[in-house]
Amino acid sequence: MSVWDGLTGQTAVVEALTAAAGAAALIGGPDGALAAARAGMTHSWLFTGPSGASRADAARAFAAALSCERAAPAAGPPGCGECVGCHTVLTDTAADLRTVRAEGLSLGVQDVRALVRDAASAPTSGRYRILLVEEADRLTDSAANALLKALEEPADRSVFLLCAPSVDDVMPTIRSRCRVVALRLPSVDDLVGALLRDGVDERTAHVAARAAQGHLGRARLLAADEQARARRAQVLALPGRLGRVADCLAAAADLVGAANADAEAANSERDEAEAEALRTALGVGTTSSGTTGRTKRATKSPPKGKTMMVRGAAGALKDLEKSQKSRGRRTVLDSLDRALLDLAGLYRDVLAHQLGATVDPINPDAAAEVARLAAAATPERTLRRLEAVLATRDTLAGNPGLVAQLAVESLALTLRDA
Repeated sequence: MSVWDGLTGQTAVVEALTAAAGAAALIGGPDGALAAARAGMTHSWLFTGPSGASRADAARAFAAALSCERAAPAAGPPGCGECVGCHTVLTDTAADLRTVRAEGLSLGVQDVRALVRDAASAPTSGRYRILLVEEADRLTDSAANALLKALEEPADRSVFLLCAPSVDDVMPTIRSRCRVVALRLPSVDDLVGALLRDGVDERTAHVAARAAQGHLGRARLLAADEQARARRAQVLALPGRLGRVADCLAAAADLVGAANADAEAANSERDEAEAEALRTALGVGTTSSGTTGRTKRATKSPPKGKTMMVRGAAGALKDLEKSQKSRGRRTVLDSLDRALLDLAGLYRDVLAHQLGATVDPINPDAAAEVARLAAAATPERTLRRLEAVLATRDTLAGNPGLVAQLAVESLALTLRDA
């Protein structure tokens, strides 16, 4: 077992990161700093790649390799996956690792300032203090400026690992101070191999791998979750429902409703647990009266207790509610984005069918629907529809405050009339 096992189809990246981690383990010894510099070891890294390329997984695997307790020439390459250093990083319980995720639509300055304070601290057990920002593209301007200062004046044993879809998604001043690690989407064969190793049957593995369009997590979900396959089938059936205006609006409502249901299922229990934990910590709902003993005088009505609340509790609960709403909104947008990607894949298959292109289909299980759509439209109309789907994805991604219902309704009408 190795920390690199989960990086499907990233051979070149694994080789580069293994070399850097191996050289980093030599720092402190004779010529260790020189060896690390030659291997490209630096204090800040930027992992880039499209959704599904496992950016965060690659960054975490590298963090585990930097923390590996067997990282020595005689013990083989770093990242054994079995020592305490590797295990605690992979499970996000390492004392020297701090992970920051954008729970909502953006990553604010308060989180980054806490990260910068951690970076100034010396490692407690490992060789490095590792700061992992999983979605650096969601940094607000003030948060990016706070992070830039830490990158300009890094502590001796701190390492920043940033993740973003592309280098253009982070500030030029930040990316200029990072070594860029570019990941690619795994091929269909890579995904099929990973699913077969998971025990998935061959036919399901091939269908899921193609439908996932390079996203390993999505492929595993489609292979294992019947509900996920049903939601995908619902999306692929959407073009066949676009008749009257009312039909278009109903199809859009169903698509957004499914996204809202996904968000509710993903966040409801977590939101309630967080709110209850905060109310308990702040003493919300407790009273000033004590318990009454079992005595004869206990027959009298106990005094009415006064509700107690820590000063600022109302504001803290309001901030939590705001954060949860932002997280729920993001979950809805992520679900819609997956649906639109499935829809774009369908129109891509239709266009390939119309042009007689010798390419493998993304949706081999929807061949009948692809043939029907291809016969009912010209390639020009199909291309306009594909462009409309992709434009809606970009619009929702670039304007998170946009009402999703209106955007999807507009798309449905465009697909009908294109």
